[in-house]
Amino acid sequence: MVRRIEVVPYDPGWPHLFKTEADRIVAVLGQEVVAIHHIGSTAIPSISAKPIIDMLVEVQDIEKMDDFNEEMARQGYRPQGEFGIPGRRFFIKGGDATRTHHIHILPTGHPGIEHHLNFRDYMIAHPEEAQAYSCLKEDLAQRFPHGIEGYMAGKDGLIKEMDKKAKAWRESLRCAC
Repeated sequence: MVRRIEVVPYDPGWPHLFKTEADRIVAVLGQEVVAIHHIGSTAIPSISAKPIIDMLVEVQDIEKMDDFNEEMARQGYRPQGEFGIPGRRFFIKGGDATRTHHIHILPTGHPGIEHHLNFRDYMIAHPEEAQAYSCLKEDLAQRFPHGIEGYMAGKDGLIKEMDKKAKAWRESLRCAC
């Protein structure tokens, strides 16, 4: 089945879905977890998003995560290995047409952690930028309802621009102290 790109209005229940699943992940991974962050568009209040909760799990030792594949599978997650990002472990909950969660596991200090948190926090602090991103995603979902490649490519330029702004914004906050 071809995965349909669906972008829906913000759901105030998304933070609760994150928290519930975060508790389940901690129960599986235990003391390996350093922190769990709600990332992606569902973590940004008031913007439209694909209804998939993205979670960033920060761990001390990424190599130990492969030992949890069977237990994660029992929790409904499909292990995807690095899935194109060296040093990451990625898990998908649900089928291709019914995904509900993505788990991105990264070791403490991985640059992807700061990247995701900067983007999320910048968008929350700059709601006008977040709304522009929201409108773009809605438009792309209509233009590419069955084409994740087109959808992703259409977001790429804006995401790169926002990444630069988010990094500069975070640096300005550090310098202001």
